Amino acid sequence: QVQLVESGGGSVQAGGSLRLSCTGSEGIFRRFTMGWFRQAPGKEREFVARSVWFGNDTSYADSVKGRFTISRDNAKNTLYLLMNNLKPEDTAMYYCAASGRPYITHPVSYDYWGQGTQVTVSS
Repeated sequence: QVQLVESGGGSVQAGGSLRLSCTGSEGIFRRFTMGWFRQAPGKEREFVARSVWFGNDTSYADSVKGRFTISRDNAKNTLYLLMNNLKPEDTAMYYCAASGRPYITHPVSYDYWGQGTQVTVSS
């Protein structure tokens, strides 16, 4: 059973920073592509960033490129998302997810999901 638990969300002002964490089951980070997604009220869930389990290959949505950084510590079974220069449009529930396939960015291709952590950015 794969379990993912997000933490680190909160309320910040525009221009501020937050670091999200996602802790997973033992060994998952060595075998799965890990991704961050977000969903704002009334909108579809959208891709934010992903990291494959081998090498240092990462990918970002255009809307967060240059501001967000995804990283992983496989030994600690933890995925991170450092979010800098936050904007009100970044307000959403953020989810951590795992996929058995590499280079995947569509949410339907992710097999396991956490419960989410709320990020609210005020102007």
